Amino acid sequence: MSGLARPARRDGGALVTALIFVPPAVLLFSIFVILPLGQAAWFSLFKWNGLGWPTLFIGLKNYSRLLNNSDFQTAFVNNLLIIIFSIAIQLPLGLGMALLLARRAWGSVTFRLIFFLPYVLADVAAGLIFRFIFDGNYGPVSAVVQAFGGQPLFMLAAPNLAFTALIIVVVWKYFGFHMMLYIAGLQGIDRQLYEAAEMDGASAFQRFRSITIPQLAPMLKLSVFFSVIGALQLFDMVIPLTGGGPFEQTNTMVSFMYNFGITRMRVGYGSAVGVMLFLVCVTFALFYQRFLMRNE
Repeated sequence: MSGLARPARRDGGALVTALIFVPPAVLLFSIFVILPLGQAAWFSLFKWNGLGWPTLFIGLKNYSRLLNNSDFQTAFVNNLLIIIFSIAIQLPLGLGMALLLARRAWGSVTFRLIFFLPYVLADVAAGLIFRFIFDGNYGPVSAVVQAFGGQPLFMLAAPNLAFTALIIVVVWKYFGFHMMLYIAGLQGIDRQLYEAAEMDGASAFQRFRSITIPQLAPMLKLSVFFSVIGALQLFDMVIPLTGGGPFEQTNTMVSFMYNFGITRMRVGYGSAVGVMLFLVCVTFALFYQRFLMRNE
């Protein structure tokens, strides 16, 4: 009888634990996630400046105006370009540094810390620091150009150069985070696999292709996921660095929402941007989880 009672007691304990912890979690999630999302979707159907309660219902006009807005199209393309450059530059750079620093060699821990420190720095602080670095009057980049006989370089005042500056800061800021992910993955690979491959005469490249990449695949997929979601939500760095300029050419979708929704008191229009951004992020997350990470 005691053997039969023990599983029942376990099940009862699990039920009590669920009843204690699940309702508060659901309540908090509803208050801070579901309710704001519902309000944003509702406000996006109105022409509203954020004062009082919205009364001028305009249906889906905010969405149609948004899709036909060339500045929003530029912001969306910028998000896509940031994703592409992050995957093409930031992740390979992080992987390369991880391969160099994964082993417990002299100075490896110090270099890991140095490369990881930019990620610890707040995005706003990084934007302000590089705003000075790229300043045409006082910044070191312009000073180097002038030292070689060039004219003062105002990178943040030229649309193409300003976006290049943004990409540089994004890569500098986040590649250390991905490097640490890869180092954690590399340290989890069984060394006997490499030893066996080396005994079979496999070259360094063959060991990398046949052992490192397959064993590191779950971490690589996770790294790509973080890169895409982070690029879609990029905001804190853009505002202090470029403010979305010049001529709205460096806006992301979130900075566009801030500049055209909040600062101009077009809350209904800004809410439409937020809803579209949420749909893009959720669609990508569901697709990625369903087809690329379902076995992880």
